[in-house]
Amino acid sequence: MFKNVGESTFDEIILEDGFYVLHFQNESKETQVFERAINSTFIQIHFCLRGNSKFLFNNGAYSFDVFDNRSILLYNPQRTLPIHLENQPKTTLVSLLISIEKFHSLFSKESGHIPFLSDENSNRKYYDDTEIKPTVSIVLQQIINSNINSSIRELYVKGKVYELLSLHFQKDENVEGEYCPFLVDEQNVLKIRKAKEIIIDRMAEPPSLLELANEIGLNIKKLKEGFKQIYGDTVFSFLLDYKMEHARRLLESNQYNVNEVGIKVGYSTSSHFIAAFKKKFGTTPKKYVMSLNQ
Repeated sequence: MFKNVGESTFDEIILEDGFYVLHFQNESKETQVFERAINSTFIQIHFCLRGNSKFLFNNGAYSFDVFDNRSILLYNPQRTLPIHLENQPKTTLVSLLISIEKFHSLFSKESGHIPFLSDENSNRKYYDDTEIKPTVSIVLQQIINSNINSSIRELYVKGKVYELLSLHFQKDENVEGEYCPFLVDEQNVLKIRKAKEIIIDRMAEPPSLLELANEIGLNIKKLKEGFKQIYGDTVFSFLLDYKMEHARRLLESNQYNVNEVGIKVGYSTSSHFIAAFKKKFGTTPKKYVMSLNQ
């Protein structure tokens, strides 16, 4: 299921019964609200890659935030925890909803170091708030940016979700062995994440690699290598994909014509924008808009 509301998007992939992936992207200037009933047999894991999300419970009687680069895990077999989510502007959130039965089947041999799987905790509520590991961040970006044929996308995402879970619940003593040398330095990771924010914020007139490297305080070599490791793509290839996705959302909003959208994402001539859009989506912007109204 895929929905668009203005500049916000919601993507849902059903991997199998009792196993779902939700992707929220709020590029608008407004807070976006999402509600979903979910029973007490599900574990919820929410990853906030950017921005700030707020979860409300008991009709808003209490709430908690999921901040930039944090993840939370919620499980309460004693009561339902329906999702009432408020995504702030400029927020990217990926959520995994997985039944406890499915989770047990995946981690039955690892229950010793996953607290809520132990026998003494099997009927207790569990809550965890952790920083997103760099290795997990890479896989999340690969899931978000998967542009493969729709017929095999679910299979690809399912494999990536398994990888995501294994990395997220990896035993602490083994974690460092999974990091490449660049990612061990958390300051480098923060600088690369800052670079991503800069090119997105200035997509219409992005800085050069040298300017970007100077602004974040890394040399070009580390910028290029680090960006590739964290986001799985080069700086400007990542930006091109982002610009095209943003352009698509703007066209879907019906608030701008093709020329205006092209200018907003950094194309001074409409022909260059049309060529880039067609290369990405296999159709021209005009034909894409017409297909939405059929």
